[in-house]
Amino acid sequence: MKTLHKYLTGQVLATLLLTVTVFTFALLLGNVLKEILTLLMTGHVRFWTMLEAIGFLIPFVWVYALPMGLLTATLLVFGRFSADQELTAARASGISLLSLIMPVLLLSLLCCGISAWINMQFGPQCRVEYKNLIFQLRGEILQGQLPEGRFVRDFPGYIFYVGKNIHGTNLQDVTVFKLGNESNVESTIHAHQARLEVMQTNFIFTALDADSITLRPNGSVRIDSLKGWSPPYVIPFGSTTNHASKPKISDMTFTQLRSELNDLERKLSLPPSASTNAAQLRAQLSEAKKQRQDLIEPVRVEIHRQIAFSFACFGFTLVGIPLGIQLHRRETNIGVAVALGLVLVYYTFIIVAESISARTEYAPHLIVWLPNFIFQAVGAVLLWRANRGI
Repeated sequence: MKTLHKYLTGQVLATLLLTVTVFTFALLLGNVLKEILTLLMTGHVRFWTMLEAIGFLIPFVWVYALPMGLLTATLLVFGRFSADQELTAARASGISLLSLIMPVLLLSLLCCGISAWINMQFGPQCRVEYKNLIFQLRGEILQGQLPEGRFVRDFPGYIFYVGKNIHGTNLQDVTVFKLGNESNVESTIHAHQARLEVMQTNFIFTALDADSITLRPNGSVRIDSLKGWSPPYVIPFGSTTNHASKPKISDMTFTQLRSELNDLERKLSLPPSASTNAAQLRAQLSEAKKQRQDLIEPVRVEIHRQIAFSFACFGFTLVGIPLGIQLHRRETNIGVAVALGLVLVYYTFIIVAESISARTEYAPHLIVWLPNFIFQAVGAVLLWRANRGI
């Protein structure tokens, strides 16, 4: 019995490592081609910086790769185990299927714990670090790519003209046009020397010995000459980057989500006006409750998604073992195709819940639990039938 347990567990572990590696590579490929490789091709990003960005992205990808890999591993291992008549031999020796797969079920629970840590803490943290790194790289590239002798319109509300760019930070013979209504020039600044630095979500522009020409609303012109370094001009990134000082809900850790939920509940729990009558008071309370739930529900959905998704490994294992036995195939492509189909069904519920996260009447925070209940129930029935040889 110990030999069988060791054999099956070793097979599942080895296949799990392989499938997780394959799915991680496949999921990384889209992000690498879309963002990291594009930055690398500019020639302004070092190869080691690209590896660092990929390293931050891998834990976030593991959120999806680990359950998918475990499902595929169980389908492949038990499909071969059944096709090679090893399961028949074990049953002939008086060993039940449930006792045979107990170590694999325990392994799936261990994967649930690992998945919970990745889902609720490690993955979101690495995702935020990845976005911050991409933000800094884009800022440095944009800062260093201000071409000489051309009008640069990459800054919303501003047009830059640089006579000479020295290492991307020190600029010479600079003219800055500040736009009004995104088209009309409101003011013009010309400086013999200037600096452009990345700070948080803005560029900081300072000029030396600058001349400023401002067009007033009444049509008159104001001309100012500044000696020495000018006060810093704050230029927002706008659409040139995708950086935010506060992570999005989908990038928050479980602790941050709980804190965000408590903050929203506290801010939205405002007492009604004392001058209203009973009917108006009930109407105000009803409307306030609805608005409060609409704002809070997306955070609640993300909290439940992180917890519910952590149990995907167990549900996938319960389904994967009996399905692998029923498939009775050694071919890898069959197992991978079935795994992808099951994953698609599982994620459909998650996508639906997130798409209606503001519709409290549908209880989207409970919808994210449905695939777990369905997969575990179906898997338990299939496993019971497989154990009885039905």
